[in-house]
Amino acid sequence: MQDNLVTSSYFVTTIHTIKKPEFLKVVAPIFEEYVAMQDKSKMSELYPAIMTGNMATDSRLNEFLSYIASTAWNILNAQGYKMDGKITYFHEIWGQEHYKYSSMDEHIHALGAQISGFFFIDCPENSSQIIVHDPRVGKVQASMTEADTSKITQSTNMVSFKPENGMLLFSNSWLPHSFTRNGSDKPFKFLHFNLGIMAAPELPKPIVI
Repeated sequence: MQDNLVTSSYFVTTIHTIKKPEFLKVVAPIFEEYVAMQDKSKMSELYPAIMTGNMATDSRLNEFLSYIASTAWNILNAQGYKMDGKITYFHEIWGQEHYKYSSMDEHIHALGAQISGFFFIDCPENSSQIIVHDPRVGKVQASMTEADTSKITQSTNMVSFKPENGMLLFSNSWLPHSFTRNGSDKPFKFLHFNLGIMAAPELPKPIVI
C-alpha cells in the first residue's frame, strides 16, 4: 500500500502590493511640504532620517486616504475577520525621508493597529529594500540552515521587496518589518501608515412627520 502524505498549510502570512503611480502627483508635493517643516539639525547621526507629523487630517489627501482605508477593510474582510458594521480609520500616516546609510530596525505596530503599510514616493537606485520577517518567533529561533537562500521556501525567515515609485504595500500590523540601509546619495522617500478598526458610526434616523 502506497503512503499518501497529506500536507496542509495554516497560519498564512500575506503581503499585498499594488502600483498606484497616479497618486504621486498629489501626494509627492504634500510630502515635501511636511518634510520642509522639520528641523534637519536634530537629525540622528546613526539614523539620518526625517519623520514628518501626522498627515491623516490633511483634506488634500482625502481621495488617497479613502483608497487606502477601503483597501485595508477589504484585506481584513478577505482574511475572514468579521467586518460587518466596522470601518477602518487612520491611527497615523507620516512621511519618512531616509538619507544615505539610514535604515530601520525590525519592529511591529501595536496599540490597536490592524493594517500597516507604505506608499513609496521616491526610490533611487541602490536605496533601501523593505524586509518582512517571519512572525513565528519559535520557528526563527529554532531554524536550521536554509539549503538555498535565493528561493522562498518554508525554511525562509525573511523576504525582501524592492520598492518602486507609486507602489502601495499592505500587511497585518503584527508582521515584523525593517529596511536595509540606503546606499544611494539621494534620499529614499515614502509614507508609512497604520489603520485601526472601529464600529461604523450610526447614521441619523430620518424624522417622520
